[in-house]
Amino acid sequence: MANIDTGSGEAKKGKPQRKTLRVDFTPMVDMNMLLITFFMFCTTLSIPQIMDVAMPTDKGEEPIPGSKSVTVILGENNKVYYYEGVANYEDYTSLKETNMLGIREMLLSRNNDNMFKIKELRQKHYKKEITDKQLRDMSSEVKKSKDGLNVVIKPTKDSNYKNLVDVLDEMQICGVGKYAIVDPAEGDNFLMENLKTKGQLTAMATRPTE
Repeated sequence: MANIDTGSGEAKKGKPQRKTLRVDFTPMVDMNMLLITFFMFCTTLSIPQIMDVAMPTDKGEEPIPGSKSVTVILGENNKVYYYEGVANYEDYTSLKETNMLGIREMLLSRNNDNMFKIKELRQKHYKKEITDKQLRDMSSEVKKSKDGLNVVIKPTKDSNYKNLVDVLDEMQICGVGKYAIVDPAEGDNFLMENLKTKGQLTAMATRPTE
């Protein structure tokens, strides 16, 4: 391989003789090849994971029955609220305050039928009865079926990004294939404030004027 020769020529009388120094670059070339291979391998592993997120469209769609819908509101200080079906502004207890574990338990109970079907598909995959692609395709069909749960996620301005990522993870864990991220409405803010005051806002709104 390439080397550097620092030879000084013939020695002169009365002066010390200089020796030839040779530097071999072979180990450096091998090290560079190992580093290049390492960085290429790490770059392949660091490909970002992509999550499909359903966003609302302007096209008209069939109305979703209340028994198949849940609205999740992300509030301040890692608080999570939800209500099932259509919002009930007259009953402040219709809005529930919970955490991510409570959201998971609620979604699993509401989406129990689809989770049972997905579990059966995973068992078939474990027994080598279906391929990886068949498992993905069939699980996707189950999640998006008419019997599946529809979840509307509403992050408020006081919520943080971690809460949004966590609730999206819960969609995957609980087998929810139909969900959308939308901005909270004024009614959602009313529900949260009414829950904090234990229904005082509703009482004031329905109180007859003197």
